[in-house]
Amino acid sequence: MLQTFAGGALFGSATGSRPARVLALHGWARTHRDFDAVVRAPDGGTALGGTALGSAVLGGAALDAVAVDLPGFGATPPPPEPWGAAAYAARVAAMLDEGELATPIVVLGHSFGGRVAVCLAASRPELVRSLVLTGVPLLRTGAGRRPSPGFRLVRGLHRVGLIGDDRMERARQQHGSADYRAAEGIMRQVLVRSVGETYEEQLAAIDCQVRLVWGDDDRDVPLAVAERAAGLLADAQVTVCPGAGHLTPLTVPGALRAAVDELLG
Repeated sequence: MLQTFAGGALFGSATGSRPARVLALHGWARTHRDFDAVVRAPDGGTALGGTALGSAVLGGAALDAVAVDLPGFGATPPPPEPWGAAAYAARVAAMLDEGELATPIVVLGHSFGGRVAVCLAASRPELVRSLVLTGVPLLRTGAGRRPSPGFRLVRGLHRVGLIGDDRMERARQQHGSADYRAAEGIMRQVLVRSVGETYEEQLAAIDCQVRLVWGDDDRDVPLAVAERAAGLLADAQVTVCPGAGHLTPLTVPGALRAAVDELLG
């Protein structure tokens, strides 16, 4: 059932009892529903996921958790301007400051939501008990993909006014990533800003326990990112999920639940 949080600024759902002890933050172009299999009570102890780690039989109780739609996704309206992950973290912190959830809290962040979680833990450590991060683009790998010569030419001509906005948009649609092509309005600007961010400084500032749960077949954010990030964190462990790709909340929810349960103690 869809609920409102932060005075109506965020939408999402709650499981278990209040106050919630876990906060789940989804990935780019996803919603809070990605975490249903992680936070809800399995039917009769049903196995979750398809790998050895993901198919562990879980207990019957739902987590005391809240999963929200971040601004611009699901039912939550877009931000008023092109936010980076730090601004998203500030919105989440405002929700926690209002006392709707228990703090310090365990934060589970997938992909873009993990960017937000890292910024939250670094900027407001008193709110975060521990982190479970999965498939999060925390660090750049290599030099990145350079735009094609054709796109750079069109972009240059657009900047000096020799071609119009319609032609520029067609070039973006042709050469941009799937996420870029799908994003519209301010969310496209949010995407451009977020993909340029990297989080070495935030990782070094985090001193809570961190569990990095990663698919060894994650082609969006390779396992090497988790291994490098662990070296920057004060207290981190990496769990590798064989055969799992990027959408770990869907493919190995059992592994994520196990990490959360461990941190809850």
